[in-house]
Amino acid sequence: MEAESEPYVRLATMRQLHQAVADLNTARSLADTLQSVVDGIVAGLGYELACVNLVRPEGDLVVAAFAGNSAAEALITGRVGSRDSWDRRLAMGQGWGELRFIPHTEGWVLLDDDVPQWHTEGPEPRFEDEWHPLDRLYAPMYASGGGRDLLGVISVDRPRNGRRPGAWGREALQMYASQAAIAISNARLRSNMQRALVRLEREQQALRASEESFRQAFEYAPSGMAIAEIGGDQRGRLLRTNDALCRLLGRPASVLRRHSFADLVHPEDIGTLLRTSAEGGRAELRLSRRDGTYLWVSLRNSVVADAADGPRFLLTHVEDIEERKRHELNLAHRASHDALTGLPNSAELRARLSARICERPHAPAATAIEALDAAYGDVESSLTHGYRADGYEGEALPGGGPYDHHVHAVAPDPERDDGTKGLAVLFCDLDGFKSINDRFGHHTGDAVLIEVARRLTTCVRDGDTVARLGGDEFVVLADGLGAADAADLAVRLRNAIIPPIRVDGRAVRVGASFGIGWAACGMTAEEVLRSADQRMYVEKRSRSKVHRRAG
Repeated sequence: MEAESEPYVRLATMRQLHQAVADLNTARSLADTLQSVVDGIVAGLGYELACVNLVRPEGDLVVAAFAGNSAAEALITGRVGSRDSWDRRLAMGQGWGELRFIPHTEGWVLLDDDVPQWHTEGPEPRFEDEWHPLDRLYAPMYASGGGRDLLGVISVDRPRNGRRPGAWGREALQMYASQAAIAISNARLRSNMQRALVRLEREQQALRASEESFRQAFEYAPSGMAIAEIGGDQRGRLLRTNDALCRLLGRPASVLRRHSFADLVHPEDIGTLLRTSAEGGRAELRLSRRDGTYLWVSLRNSVVADAADGPRFLLTHVEDIEERKRHELNLAHRASHDALTGLPNSAELRARLSARICERPHAPAATAIEALDAAYGDVESSLTHGYRADGYEGEALPGGGPYDHHVHAVAPDPERDDGTKGLAVLFCDLDGFKSINDRFGHHTGDAVLIEVARRLTTCVRDGDTVARLGGDEFVVLADGLGAADAADLAVRLRNAIIPPIRVDGRAVRVGASFGIGWAACGMTAEEVLRSADQRMYVEKRSRSKVHRRAG
């Protein structure tokens, strides 16, 4: 099972990785992009040294960017290593997915080849996965388009934790190398496009040759490209699309010319598209395909201007980022959910609970007289008190502005049923689970936890939350319940847990103790959980051992 801090570490790593990838797409030139690649590795992936070896037209690789050590940067930047030597390195050592790791026990034979390198001497590793100064880790970058054309190689050294990267670190480096390859290819493409556009503006005598160059770059670009109207009655209508965009969206060019991106964008992303500026604007959104599915893409806009008449049309670069988005969603899910049961973990539970409550306690409901005053124009009274008769509450804004529309969470009175509904927090602790772990082992214990999670999930409504707090503790969040409703839910959940659970042909039983707390504005998430936990222990002590014991 994962350590409790691991989801936070993964979430922090994912955020740093996301920021590093975002920085790749803000660089203005190829040189800036290459430097952003190595800076992102040092800043976001936990290595002290990183360099990019870029494939030159003749096939050899040149050290194009370096980060982490100024002395090493001055020594090897600009130096060239032969393609044969690099091919030898990428065939040695251990394959970690697309990565290539050469341990120091094998890499000593590379000390005298012509690949530029910089290293320091160091002691032998004290434990199995300790990083040695002569260890080598390479991340090849391949050009987009489905081929295996080598674009360059990222070399990293000296992990800050002193250890060889685990599965998580390898996956992050491999995904980053894939995005770096796309960024470098796009930088080259942008450079070519910019040169073509400059020729269109400044070389009127060579207009035909320049337009042909533009057509070639547009038509044969590996990623989607589109030209759209920038003004007039048909603003935004697509005038021309390349084959890559047609394949990406599964639509022929004749069909795309009848639409604009606003017609193709996902309804939830229309605001993002409208906020994207024409000059230098970029956005990540979903576009519809012919089969009705949606594809995540990155849009980058630039204005193609005519020297005499000003802006004429909009050039949009469309990059497929579906795989990266899928990785991000997967990483986000893994960071916020329990690895064993698949339920939301402790951090996600607290986030959902905190989103439902605010720091200010709920004000008393408006009296009938105050409600009439508000209805007939006595706005000053309602603004002074900071609440409204419709149940919404908020601070009075300067100039009589609107309220914040936060619906306050209130706790029902457990002594009398006055019809108040609230957010119930049911704290569940399994009875007898430790004895199952001790007698039958953790494999059986894990199977019991998985089955309990399944049973709890099937007993709640859509929209309710079942989370694993840790160990054998679970929490259920159920909104819109009264005191009697919450008590009934606790009984149903307990009855669902009690039946025998079969593991490897053996039937085991666990009991469950529930404590019911209520989330209310003015409380913190920790206070709400502590209140439910305390009620659970009161309930546990009030029941005899016979009723609590697992069979």
